[in-house]
Amino acid sequence: MKALVLEQQDGLTLASLREISTEQLPAGNVTVDVNWSSINYKDALAVTGKGKIIRDFPMVPGIDFAGTVSASEDPRYQVGQNVLLTGWGVGETHWGGLAEQARVNGDWLVPLPSGLDQRKAMVIGTAGFTAMLCVMALEDGGITPESGEILVTGASGGVGSAAVALLHALGYQVCAVSGRQQNAEYLLSLGANFVIERDSFSDAPRPLEKQRWGGAIDVVGGDMLAKIIAQMDYGSTVAACGLAGGYKLPTTVMPFILRNVRLQGVDSVMTPPARRAQAWKRLAEILPESFYQLATTEISLADVPKTAESLLNNKVTGRVIVKTR
Repeated sequence: MKALVLEQQDGLTLASLREISTEQLPAGNVTVDVNWSSINYKDALAVTGKGKIIRDFPMVPGIDFAGTVSASEDPRYQVGQNVLLTGWGVGETHWGGLAEQARVNGDWLVPLPSGLDQRKAMVIGTAGFTAMLCVMALEDGGITPESGEILVTGASGGVGSAAVALLHALGYQVCAVSGRQQNAEYLLSLGANFVIERDSFSDAPRPLEKQRWGGAIDVVGGDMLAKIIAQMDYGSTVAACGLAGGYKLPTTVMPFILRNVRLQGVDSVMTPPARRAQAWKRLAEILPESFYQLATTEISLADVPKTAESLLNNKVTGRVIVKTR
């Protein structure tokens, strides 16, 4: 079987496509023939070694995959069954999906929902799954299409693209933020009502600013998140799922107290199985067919290292899926 293997030498992370044996796979009670995986921001950090994602080497990266069960000791999964996986530390502490096979714990798998094939599942992937959890967080906060415009940052990326498409399909008015104005037409085609430049949020945040947004999905963090919080409407919710712009949050308690703003963190790695299944069911039902064409670039395993560099350099739009076979 072919696999992308990461090793560390003199402090550098080296990625190479290799032939490995099934016997080298880690422990687990379900073995999956992987047909599709994808490249997420975390994968790009791992493959390039620019983030401290992986501690133990060698490692097969890939935090998500879709495939067919080839062997199972778990009664919930039968040989030939279509499954998907996102999160649970796979591709970080346990060999992941950028390979032709993966062996994992059955508790981490999700049966492929009705309405999705394996390729579509990876067009969604961790990014789309995270976006759905963010939308659900807004709903949990009482945010409806009548609450006002919803801001989506990092809208040209995987999470942002899926969030724009989901919100539009659910009837929300969406304002997409992107640092690449050449992607405005793409974002409008996904369902954004407006596209604004990231530079609009470049000024230092103040404790409170003019109220503008009924809700927000933020993948950036840092100063941008602080700026957004200061602009939220009374009783609004911000779903925060990323920290590409930094992990510090230079804000005050004023928006939370004086405007009743709710900041909801969203984690997709350790999401409990019931909510995970609910999110995937809704993704299969809500995303329009056009999303799978608009938001997708397809590559091979050999293309992963180069694509990871491009993703970190903000040169990738939408989702990149990996055909592993």
